[in-house]
Amino acid sequence: MRSAEALTAPDPNRLLEVRGVKKYFPITKGFLKRTVGYVRAVDDVDMYINKGETLALVGESGCGKTTLGRCVLQAIKPTAGEVYFTTRKDERVDLTTLPYDRLRVVRRDMQMIFQDPYASLNPRMTTLNIIAEPLVCHRLMSGSRLRGYVRELMETVGLNPHHLERYPHAFSGGQRQRIGIARALATQPRFLVCDEAVSALDVSVQAQILNLLMDLQEKMNLSYLFISHDLGVVSHISDRVGVMYVGHIVELADTAALFDRPMHPYTKALLSAKPVADPRRKSHRIMLEGEVANPSKLPPGCPFHPRCREAAAECGERKPEWREAEPGHYIACHRA
Repeated sequence: MRSAEALTAPDPNRLLEVRGVKKYFPITKGFLKRTVGYVRAVDDVDMYINKGETLALVGESGCGKTTLGRCVLQAIKPTAGEVYFTTRKDERVDLTTLPYDRLRVVRRDMQMIFQDPYASLNPRMTTLNIIAEPLVCHRLMSGSRLRGYVRELMETVGLNPHHLERYPHAFSGGQRQRIGIARALATQPRFLVCDEAVSALDVSVQAQILNLLMDLQEKMNLSYLFISHDLGVVSHISDRVGVMYVGHIVELADTAALFDRPMHPYTKALLSAKPVADPRRKSHRIMLEGEVANPSKLPPGCPFHPRCREAAAECGERKPEWREAEPGHYIACHRA
């Protein structure tokens, strides 16, 4: 699936551009661990993120959102494809081909906020050491200057700087996530992958963290890849939304356009499951029949066609092309 937008000349406003990224995990069998197949976790994905923009990824569990985020950061190496990133020196580089020493330098500009604030912090390290760790690893700061900078970061994310020597168990879930955000901001990055950054928190705390992320984005001109299941959160924080299904992005559009005029049958089903906060309004839930496609043995044609109520004969025979249905609204569907 190759979009027209990914084949055009580089846009100076784009911070990140993903072209044809694939990530296949081998399936082995027997004593000799012979490869008998592949799990296609991410399968030929194209997308881009502009400077200062938030692109959200939504979809069912196991559709490849987190794997795509980790491939973008090169936390795991993609099987194929290109990931272009604009560094702080305005140099456009392909992260997939960078040697390790150069990739290590570029990684200062890319960080990740993890889903679980309990598991993502080392319980044996103090808050000072956790937030300072990226600075120590990149040899950017040390001594009293480092301690003072960490105190500033704690104030920036709404933490009490007097709690530098506390361990993670002494904080609440929301406070731990703020520590994770401070750690991500330590190297002054340009791009953050927020992997379900608020899903493990209470609703009231979610709102606080979302507002913090939006404030930080405005102050520091950050760009986000925001991975989430919660459509309410996505509609609040994102500029554009990509919908993933079994390793493919099936629809990509501005947030308002996607929520008001969804085109793909899968997107329509996802949006119909969003709770309506008005008891007088009837919700029209679209129930999908059947099971999610097996990423190790995808059906022919469109991966969604066995569950699609609008499927026609061509849906099971030919893979849909990635096309621009409206200006800025991309879709992979024969029937849209």
